[in-house]
Order: sequence, then structure tokens, then C-alpha cells
Amino acid sequence: MKKTFHFLRTYFEAIVWLVALILLATMDPYTAGPSLCMFRKLGIESCPGCGLGHSVSAAFHGQFGQSFDMHPLGMITIVFLTVRIISIIIQNHNYQRLKNRL
Repeated sequence: MKKTFHFLRTYFEAIVWLVALILLATMDPYTAGPSLCMFRKLGIESCPGCGLGHSVSAAFHGQFGQSFDMHPLGMITIVFLTVRIISIIIQNHNYQRLKNRL
């Protein structure tokens, strides 16, 4: 149990971003399902965050033109989050290796 808690605490940010990317990859970019968007709940239809999410989803479905039309930073976001996840894993791995040497 202690190892599981330590793993979750160490890699929490990477896990959150990975789950977010998986959810965006599996959602349909064109249907408006249940939303947690505060702007949408207030009746504002144009939300840059929702556009970014739909853009990432469209890119995962191979619809790159539509992805760019929904939000120009959607594909860059996928690259950025993937690099961030990998860097967290590498940093923690290097830290553990250094810690074990001492």
C-alpha cells in the first residue's frame, strides 16, 4: 500500500495528463456530451478550452484540418503534454537512480 501511494504521489501529474489525453482520444470531437465547462453552464458557447479539447480529440482521430480549425494549438498541445509526461518519468527515474547511489 505504501509503495502504491508513493508511486501515485511521485507520478501524479504524469498520470493526470495521461488520463486526460486518453479521454480526449476516446471522445467524439463532434458531439457535445456532458460537460464540466463553466462557460457552457453559464450559456456561453465560445470557450477556448472546449475548442482545445475538441481540437485534440479531432487530431487523435486523424482529422488534422478540422483539428486546426477548432483550435490552432490542439496538435501542439498533444506534443507538449507527451513531452511533459516523458520528462516527469525521466526526472523521477534519474532522481531514484541518484538517490540509490548515495
